[in-house]
Amino acid sequence: MKKPLILVTNDDGITAPGIRNLISFMNEIGEVIVVAPNSPQSGKGHAITIDSTLTFEEIGLDGPQKDYSLSGTPVDCVKFALNKILPRKPDLVVSGINHGANSSINVIYSGTMSAAVEAGVEGLQAIGFSLLDFSWDADFSQAKEHIQNIVKKVLENPLPKGTVLNVNIPKLKKEEIKGIKVCRQANAKWEENFDERINPHGKKYYWLTGYFNNMDDGHDADETALEDGYISIVPVKFDLTAHEHLQQLREIFQ
Repeated sequence: MKKPLILVTNDDGITAPGIRNLISFMNEIGEVIVVAPNSPQSGKGHAITIDSTLTFEEIGLDGPQKDYSLSGTPVDCVKFALNKILPRKPDLVVSGINHGANSSINVIYSGTMSAAVEAGVEGLQAIGFSLLDFSWDADFSQAKEHIQNIVKKVLENPLPKGTVLNVNIPKLKKEEIKGIKVCRQANAKWEENFDERINPHGKKYYWLTGYFNNMDDGHDADETALEDGYISIVPVKFDLTAHEHLQQLREIFQ
């Protein structure tokens, strides 16, 4: 049978260890083409490049796949891949493996997940993978088997149209990961502060700081699953309409 065509992208940049590991995992499953940012793009969310030009180049790194480096955001990478690089629509788009969590509210800010969501907008099957370890030297190999199993299941059982998967993996050894839980997004947010400092010229500047506040201890929430040693899978939709409130608002504004 013909191998599935898999597009791989990320937000940490094309040379990041997370994406290099994901590429090697996907090479064992299908034909892989990589289109990823040429520099880190973390926290860019669903940003696209509209105020400058884009450039790309094919680069030789490792493995049998084709690697293309783009001077844009993760969403740019998906758009550009579909329009200029891929020979046909991919069977799957995988984004990551992100260095750090994209659980709960982080999905809003995540370039990793925005790439997956953009693929979903185009009617494609897509998964975003993140490991709860910000270290550049994180051991992604511990999750290889789980990542490959998730990908195979999605290829065999297509997701509902308009839905993509947000997969977060705890920082644990392979044998310590208890399994997989399909979850909802936890009710949590960042409590932010701007740390004020003075530069050598006497001018004020600010660093964004803060802490993550998990206000949700529900057994079906992604943060709970991760704390308990499970891989969390949250189905994500790009339709942001609050459908449950439509009728109420129609009655107010009619």
